[in-house]
Amino acid sequence: MNWETGIRLRHLRCFLEIARAESVSAAAERLNITQPAVSRALKELEDMLGARLFDRVGRGLRLNAHGRIFQNHASASLLELMRARDRVQGSARAAARISVGALPTAATDLVPLAALGFRQDNPAAQLHVLSGPNWLLYNQLREGRLDLVVGRMPEATDLAGLSFEQLYSEDVVLVVRPGHPLLSVPDPTAEIDTYDLILPPRGAVIALTVERYLSSLGLVGRRGAFETVSLPFGRRVVQHSDMLWFISRGVVAEELARGTLASLTLGSALLAGPVGISLPEAATISIERTSFIEHLRRVVRMRDHGGVVNETLDQ
Repeated sequence: MNWETGIRLRHLRCFLEIARAESVSAAAERLNITQPAVSRALKELEDMLGARLFDRVGRGLRLNAHGRIFQNHASASLLELMRARDRVQGSARAAARISVGALPTAATDLVPLAALGFRQDNPAAQLHVLSGPNWLLYNQLREGRLDLVVGRMPEATDLAGLSFEQLYSEDVVLVVRPGHPLLSVPDPTAEIDTYDLILPPRGAVIALTVERYLSSLGLVGRRGAFETVSLPFGRRVVQHSDMLWFISRGVVAEELARGTLASLTLGSALLAGPVGISLPEAATISIERTSFIEHLRRVVRMRDHGGVVNETLDQ
């Protein structure tokens, strides 16, 4: 079968649902068609492409390298077709829309400030911001549900099919309540193991960073009493206990500036990492996405030059 004339929407829909569910039967249920029909569509697609797209893992299927490449392009293609349909059906008069994924380190400051500038330049555009775990945001980015993701650079395995532009470097800090006993200790690292820890949950971008740092202190496999990257929860617990919280500086920057939280001096290069913008490698040109990215860069430039971002946005 010639792929140039043989690939149909049903092939793309079946492939994307299998990739999302990691199961032929679950994909069939979501698409409301039979399991043999989904299996047949996948086989036809793989025959046309001349490559297997999934590896079998237990009873499920998982995208391989070829599958991740095809997922990136298939998602973008299907999304563009849906947009074309909407325009033809008359919804082109509706406001343009951009969807941004914001990881915790960018959700409290960088993305909101960029959003204010974006609103001034694009008053007719609608901005949708989704904050959540990195696996969810990056999956939705590959599927075309998000236009970009802003946050700490993911591990290399999660960057497949994506490009990353670094905006700045940021460290993970160890946060405590004001007046915590460790604030007066010359070397707090020697006493970390004597306190309960709040660690990032498995799957969070900074989880491996913190794990590597603890391993460097000989605390291999150390578990947290709590696991979170949520500011409201972590702030409340830390302020009312002696627990220590490993969290990206961007999440608690305002709290540290106000003095409602304090950070211990650790001075480890293991805790630093890039923060920036993730895009699909084959992202199509979008005026709204380009504008939002420029406002992200602008906020960072203003910080680098010591400017007051809020005042600039209000001018």
